[in-house]
Amino acid sequence: MRLKEFIHKITAFVMVGAMTLNIGGFCAYGAPEWPSDTGVMADFGIVMDVDSKAVLFGQQIHVPSPPASITKLLTALVVVEHASMDEIVEFSHDAVYNVESGSGNKMSLEEGDRLSVEDCLYLLILQSSNQAANALAEHVAGSREAFADMMNDKAASLGCLDGTHFTNPSGLNDDAQKVSAYDMALIAIAAFENEKVLEISSSKFHEIPATVNNPEGVGFRMEHRILMADSTDGTYYCEGAAAGKIGYTSLAGNTLVTYAVRDGRRQVSVILKGSQPQYYIDGKNLLNFGFRSFINVGIAENETLFQGIEQIEIGGVSYEVSDLAIEEEGVITLPNGGQFTDASRSLDTDIPQDAPAGSVAILQYTYNDRKVGAAYIYQKSVRAAAIAEAERESREAEAATATATEASLDEDLSQSDVDTLADPTVPEPRRRLFEGMSVDFGGMGIYIAAVVGVLVVIAAGGLLIWRKRKKEREAAARRRERRRQRLQDIGYSEEEFEKLMEERRGRGREH
Repeated sequence: MRLKEFIHKITAFVMVGAMTLNIGGFCAYGAPEWPSDTGVMADFGIVMDVDSKAVLFGQQIHVPSPPASITKLLTALVVVEHASMDEIVEFSHDAVYNVESGSGNKMSLEEGDRLSVEDCLYLLILQSSNQAANALAEHVAGSREAFADMMNDKAASLGCLDGTHFTNPSGLNDDAQKVSAYDMALIAIAAFENEKVLEISSSKFHEIPATVNNPEGVGFRMEHRILMADSTDGTYYCEGAAAGKIGYTSLAGNTLVTYAVRDGRRQVSVILKGSQPQYYIDGKNLLNFGFRSFINVGIAENETLFQGIEQIEIGGVSYEVSDLAIEEEGVITLPNGGQFTDASRSLDTDIPQDAPAGSVAILQYTYNDRKVGAAYIYQKSVRAAAIAEAERESREAEAATATATEASLDEDLSQSDVDTLADPTVPEPRRRLFEGMSVDFGGMGIYIAAVVGVLVVIAAGGLLIWRKRKKEREAAARRRERRRQRLQDIGYSEEEFEKLMEERRGRGREH
């Protein structure tokens, strides 16, 4: 064999081999090493990128441990998804007093206190009120046990698989209440992606109205030291720290969740089984490590899977490439200096039930066997139809709510009705309602009876109105839950959908 032919054959062999090795992925020769120049003094710790769900650093992240009051982030998320902020929560004897000995009652809440759901959530997060946790659980689910079932269902839906289990809404000691650092990071991300939970857990101060033991109302501050620190505090200050929750019990030790945003990137750190005050330093150090050592790269603008082709087969089904798109929000997290092509790609056609509407596959990315990001591939036509259907259902729900409100107002007891009933000269048989109650007080009996009768009517009317409006609130809550589930099915949060609807209403007004 001549030398020239031998070289051609060797070259062809090498090229075919290289292409074979690169099917479904990218080569990662010369890619930078994954940074590891950090650590925690606590038993368990993690820092996770919010957008890619990549674990940037982890120490025993899949080992369950008692969570203490960081549990309340999940409690808040479940409450916000099932109750309106203006609903009134009444504190039962059990909610106030059936708590672990020594767990405290910081705002001196008492049986019979009535506060809005929103005020209770501020107590829950900023002051870690166990009484507020209990009262919210009873309000939403009827009992703490039923609410714990809702918490576990929510955790499972978020992908918590490390033996994570909740038995109460407060995080007080229970041998069966445990969460892993990894699962807690998933829960925290879901909580902070909820606009209301983020608003509350990033607040530094709140005031509640009068209660039994605080007749003038009372104010309180956030307890999370990192969130309260300013740039002059070299010990606790962390640039971009925006929200979080602290916890402590004798079983859990010190626990901490901190959410931070810096240069467009979002991260969550979780500390379990820490000690005071080191657990704050651990949480801060993990966040700083993540921000200085990694970058995020968009998937849709860098992925080449669809380039140069008109059709593609996915899961045995042929699709027109022009009808497919990659989720715009998808990113992968890479070490500084890393390139998109350093990551390996795989196509997963095992779509979960809660995947966004129109999803046909998931692009999964790894970097030296680490999961660093994912994005759905979806059919644009199916997604557009689902959004249109959600808009239609939203308009119908708004119309139904308006109709129900108008009907309720029409049936309310009007002032003219009260005046008519109070008139002692009203004809029979209405006057008999009062004459039977007449007492002789110097000719004033019928008038006194009329007043008493009016009060009875007003009380009865008020009870009727209260019952009707309670039913309306319950119906509205059911409609909200149906819409939330529908939006989840098509891959939208309620906040994103409301922004879309507002934009379309704005365009409609312009025309």
